[in-house]
Amino acid sequence: MEPAKRRRRPPNDPNRRGRIIEAALETIAKVGVADTSHRRIAEAAGVPLGSLTYYFGGLDDIIGEAFRLLSRQVSGRFTEALCIAEDRQQAAVAIVSFLSESSEQKRIEMILSFELYAYSSRRPALKPIMLDWMAASRRALEMHFSTSQAKALDAMIEGITIHNATSPNLITPAEIEELVSKLIA
Repeated sequence: MEPAKRRRRPPNDPNRRGRIIEAALETIAKVGVADTSHRRIAEAAGVPLGSLTYYFGGLDDIIGEAFRLLSRQVSGRFTEALCIAEDRQQAAVAIVSFLSESSEQKRIEMILSFELYAYSSRRPALKPIMLDWMAASRRALEMHFSTSQAKALDAMIEGITIHNATSPNLITPAEIEELVSKLIA
């Protein structure tokens, strides 16, 4: 007699893994990486605690996936803004606009970026997230600018973002526009 074939059922909650990753990002934004735990993530995602170990090898895996999501979201918006630009001037305007935007989302993204910098500096396995993010930003910039200009613009963007996160409009839109103009001249 042949053994009965087990039918593989689809998951009851096919979006659970994604919800866990999003909840991890929200948790990191609220309490920081140091206070992020399996329990807090499960609670934020509205899933049983055991789901986390089903989908991920450990807390570092979940946190890494959360930071990958952050990287894709932010670099995706930046790339989209530069793809819409039809020439260098429009690309420059897009950069100024991106840097001048002030919102709760940007504030949270900056907090998460700080967390990513600190976390990845102690976990070499996560450095590719930072490197991939920087590479995506530079590729987007290189659609309109030379490689050396893209590197300079990328560093300027990073610096202005950090400065303005600590003190909004420390570097004003007019000053940003002037800096961008000098770097692309």
